Amino acid sequence: MVSNEGAAMNSSSVVLINPSVHSPSSTRLPLSLLNLAAVLEGRCGWRIVDGNVEVEPVRVVQAELRERPHALVGITVMTGPQVATAIELSAAVRAAFPSVPIAWGGYFPTLYPNAAINAPYVDYLIRGQGEQTLLELLARLPDAGPPTLSDSARDTTTIQDVAGLTWKRGGQPIHNADRPVASPGAFPLLPYERVDVRGYLRPSFMGSRTAVYQSALGCRYRCQFCGVVSMWNGKTELEESGRLLQSIGMLRDRWGADCIMFYDHNFFDREDSSVPILEALAAIDLPYWCFARTDTLAKFSAATWEKIRRSRLRMAFFGAEAASDDILKRMKKGARVEHTLEVAVRCREYGVVPEFSFILGGPEDPEDQIDKTFSFIRKIKSINPDSEIILHYYTPTPQRDPKLKERQRSTAQLPMLRSYGPSGPSLPSTPEEWAEPQWVSWICHEDAPWLTPRTRRRVKDFARVLGCRFPTMQDYTASPLSKGVLRNLAKWRYAIGYYDHSWELAIARRLISLREPRRESL
Repeated sequence: MVSNEGAAMNSSSVVLINPSVHSPSSTRLPLSLLNLAAVLEGRCGWRIVDGNVEVEPVRVVQAELRERPHALVGITVMTGPQVATAIELSAAVRAAFPSVPIAWGGYFPTLYPNAAINAPYVDYLIRGQGEQTLLELLARLPDAGPPTLSDSARDTTTIQDVAGLTWKRGGQPIHNADRPVASPGAFPLLPYERVDVRGYLRPSFMGSRTAVYQSALGCRYRCQFCGVVSMWNGKTELEESGRLLQSIGMLRDRWGADCIMFYDHNFFDREDSSVPILEALAAIDLPYWCFARTDTLAKFSAATWEKIRRSRLRMAFFGAEAASDDILKRMKKGARVEHTLEVAVRCREYGVVPEFSFILGGPEDPEDQIDKTFSFIRKIKSINPDSEIILHYYTPTPQRDPKLKERQRSTAQLPMLRSYGPSGPSLPSTPEEWAEPQWVSWICHEDAPWLTPRTRRRVKDFARVLGCRFPTMQDYTASPLSKGVLRNLAKWRYAIGYYDHSWELAIARRLISLREPRRESL
């Protein structure tokens, strides 16, 4: 798909792979791999193979490896359905090219490194931010040599001090010290000119050519359920507004992007740092979507909210999470219920659609909290009917020990989870186990081992009535007539709070296909 044969760090190239995880219609620019390609540019040859675009990614990768020598195959892996396709690609590469090292990076190997490295087709894990770790690993590989059956390299002494790297010796995982997070400004701009950018600009409810971008990394908060916290360990690194203006302006002017989806983990870090970003976005003049926190925006001044309006923020995703301050405190969310209500009001006033996400069905008291959450969602809808609602089941996430200071981290401080929920089951110990359907369902918030059939049914029934009564604006294909039919069918049920046995809505949804934001987002 993409290649560069410029000046090389060594005579070999690198293949960067994005395993398939969704349909081609939902494919966006592979930002994680483009960030790696940016630091490889001018140092060694590289090619990105996107499994969401290529019909036969295994064949494409094998053809690339046959064409020229390669120092490494790098694969980004997200926990969930992408694990299975990463296994397929890795196993095929290992079978055909056993001397080519294979490195996994991304959320899965960062959060679950012991399981991710426990496979004969994975030699290295690049944990956390990968740019500098990849460069250092590539510099050591000529001396390290190819992998063996039990070791990541013939001479593992050469890789022992590469921060952020996990490898194998005698079949056992070795986790090098963590690597500090670097600012986005420490790295080159993304090499858009070597990518089929227009092919990645897909329609959304905001426009016909939606681009994606990430201007900031990490999140300073410590929410106990959040993988971002575990991935970035409470760090936040922001991009300078001028650099953002340059990159987004390029996507708009050179490739015709007409709206932006920001992948920032927390777009509005603080009010003072948000103002220059909002002013830059107002100059770019494109509608956009982003992640945000209710407690942060609830405290913004009227003047800053006016800048939000002028910046053309169309929709923001807020982790409301719960209808109880006690639950939010146990989650270490840092926000309160009143912040969610305040943001619902402010968004309506300033023309922003809030997308509120709620976590349901925790193992401690799912039934009681679900009732409270349903009532709270109805209250939000009465305040701001345009609010979008996303319902998730609770998923436990491994956490790092926040008491360990940065200066003490001479060894790896890995995210840890003793069991999946307070009473098990034990976590998978291999990638193959993580790819099993039940684990994919659990980790993707679609189910949980402690949920009862009654809980699942109640949540499904409520979501169906709510989704029909208020069809998502994110669906840009369904006609206004179709959405009107669903609204009218669900109107009486929503009015009296009767969600059970909604057979007529089930039939209508089979006939009228709507986008499901929980599964598909934008």
